[in-house]
Amino acid sequence: MKYEVLLLGKTKDSFLAEGIKEYTQRLRHYADIDLKIIKVKKKQGSEQVIIEREADLLLGNLNSSSFSVALDSQGKQLSSEGLATKIEHFEKTGIRHITFIIGGPLGLSSRVLEKANLRMSLSKMTFTHDMVRMILIEQLYRAHTILSGGKYHK
Repeated sequence: MKYEVLLLGKTKDSFLAEGIKEYTQRLRHYADIDLKIIKVKKKQGSEQVIIEREADLLLGNLNSSSFSVALDSQGKQLSSEGLATKIEHFEKTGIRHITFIIGGPLGLSSRVLEKANLRMSLSKMTFTHDMVRMILIEQLYRAHTILSGGKYHK
């Protein structure tokens, strides 16, 4: 399996950046992962203008042959076991490349949400977009340890 995560800008908090690095390294034992940091210019204009500018950047970096998952608070919620099952299903049906799309602090444009093959929510709670990065990668690692029968999930 190959994962790509589209990120708008660098992770600001060093403790989150360290967590992302740690779980990315752990995940690499099971799958390829590429964190694609997209440079974002200074945010000027209304919230809608900013969201649409970010949408242009995200969609411009989206691999059209990849299965795309937009992280969205209104998306489908999965347990850790449910994510593992979903990944197993993807593998069985020939999906080998998955791109996760994480928006900025203002969320994702409807254009990005409509383009995604799946909308997924990590929780009913609200997290910063930087926290979502680490939580997603940790959950991908956890899903793979579940599938391999590892002890991490227990």
